[in-house]
Amino acid sequence: MVERTILVVEDHAGIRESLLDLLRDEGYQAIGAANGTEALRRLEVLRPALILLDLMMPGMNGAELSACLSKDPALATIPVVVVTASRQAPLDSGIHAVGWLQKPFAIEELLAIVKKYIGDT
Repeated sequence: MVERTILVVEDHAGIRESLLDLLRDEGYQAIGAANGTEALRRLEVLRPALILLDLMMPGMNGAELSACLSKDPALATIPVVVVTASRQAPLDSGIHAVGWLQKPFAIEELLAIVKKYIGDT
């Protein structure tokens, strides 16, 4: 079900898998990508309802992926929530995102943001 699909872009495999498991347990379809390049490949065939995006990743990082998304009209409308360990709000750095979560975050915080943008399962 595409309207309940979430793309999790996170280079740390343990964090990515934990997020995917949590979201799937909540009834969402969750797909993972280890970096921006892999995320773009996934987006060639997938239009998720939401993207959870880490900023610091090898290869194409979150800021670079955000720039690519904003240039593509088909992708620019997908809400992006930045998930980062940075203490500075990435929204002030020109990244196109609807919100952000600072790591570590409470599960309830994550689920509240997911529900805000794509609703309950």
